[in-house]
Amino acid sequence: MNVSVVIPARNEAELIGTTVTGVAAALEAADRNYEIIVVDDSSTDGTAGIVQRLGDENPRVRHLRSPYTGGFGLAVRAGLEAFEGDAVAIVMADGSDSPSDLVRYFDLLDEGGYDCAFGSRFLPGGGITGYPPVKLVINRAVNFGIRMLFGHHYDDTTNAFKAYRRTVVDAVQPLVSNHFNLTVELPLKAIVRGHSYAVLPVKWTNRTSGESKLGLQEMGSRYLYIVLMVFLEHNLARGDYRRPGYRDQRPGLRGELRRRQLDREHAKRAPVS
Repeated sequence: MNVSVVIPARNEAELIGTTVTGVAAALEAADRNYEIIVVDDSSTDGTAGIVQRLGDENPRVRHLRSPYTGGFGLAVRAGLEAFEGDAVAIVMADGSDSPSDLVRYFDLLDEGGYDCAFGSRFLPGGGITGYPPVKLVINRAVNFGIRMLFGHHYDDTTNAFKAYRRTVVDAVQPLVSNHFNLTVELPLKAIVRGHSYAVLPVKWTNRTSGESKLGLQEMGSRYLYIVLMVFLEHNLARGDYRRPGYRDQRPGLRGELRRRQLDREHAKRAPVS
């Protein structure tokens, strides 16, 4: 399986180099054929120059200037239009996502046969470091509401860090979110349109420098609009957008057992320090 990583970046000159080199090193250690697309979301600092230098050193790293007006969702959409792999993961530019978890995502798609690999920072084995308390309270409330509304039992829908097969990316079109609400649109559409998924515990660490691009106002009407849009599709569209052969694809016990098996295999392959 050829894999792609899309990294939306806006004024991330302080962290983008470390993020890209960490992702590349993890994928190379896992012997993955990969590409990394850094989508420059109207940066005005040195982000573009850093990524271009990384691309000179490693031809599998690409700098892509977003053709759209500024917005996290638009930058991700530009990357999803440009990637060439069989599967793609969205990784944050600030280094908050673990490259080792990224490798586990692609293994789950490749070896586990799932359409989507989702992470949860709140499962046993996952974790958060330095999460702002106010944002954490809002995050838990929003995810609880989504979980109750859709009944899918997944507790970290709003986390951008997820992986999808190309067939899923094609099936969830058209994407309409311009901002961080894309993090909700992608997984919810994948779920209600009948694509299989499994959930891994993942670790998240707050950025060490720079400023978060997600403001509290993002967690308001834009998120609600997307949630209601997909909810209405799920309940009123009579399955018009579901994949052929749809059935309930929630992972349940099978997904949990497969996740544990892959974790054991990773542990055996891990070098002893």
